[in-house]
Amino acid sequence: MLKLFGSTILTMAAIGGSFSFARAEAMNAAAPLCKSGGSPAMLVEIVGISSGSGIVRVQAYAGDPRHYFDKGSYIERIDMPAAKAGEICVPVPRPGTYAISVRHDTNGNGKSDLKDGGGMSGNPRLSLWDLALKNKPDPKSVQIRVGEGVTPVRVVMNYVQGSAFRPLQARP
Repeated sequence: MLKLFGSTILTMAAIGGSFSFARAEAMNAAAPLCKSGGSPAMLVEIVGISSGSGIVRVQAYAGDPRHYFDKGSYIERIDMPAAKAGEICVPVPRPGTYAISVRHDTNGNGKSDLKDGGGMSGNPRLSLWDLALKNKPDPKSVQIRVGEGVTPVRVVMNYVQGSAFRPLQARP
């Protein structure tokens, strides 16, 4: 079994210079916060999900960057059906530096399986070796600076493909 230690991929979509909030409102209860733009939050769009089956988990991390992605160290967690995952509003307590992880549990069993996917803010490249050894990316590569309003975050999902952990390839 491969442990994906909260690996996440998020994406923020901008349409015509403004964010598309309709889908976010349908996705999670914090969506009005992102729509109003008055409080610190991250609007995360998950890009490249393999399927609409299973559960997507988005987690936000703060504090000591050496502990980003440690089990139970998240400050906010949002779970939703993968079929409804898209733009997800993640509130944060104050402006500051954060990191995001996204995990796609494709069969919804709550365990990390080889068909599950993940990604992180900053979209760092991780190898199967990194995942097997639970190596984390450099904290600077995943940090997001959040101000007073809404900060867009783009995360690209990665899945095991042969001997690599990477985004799914577009099929002709």
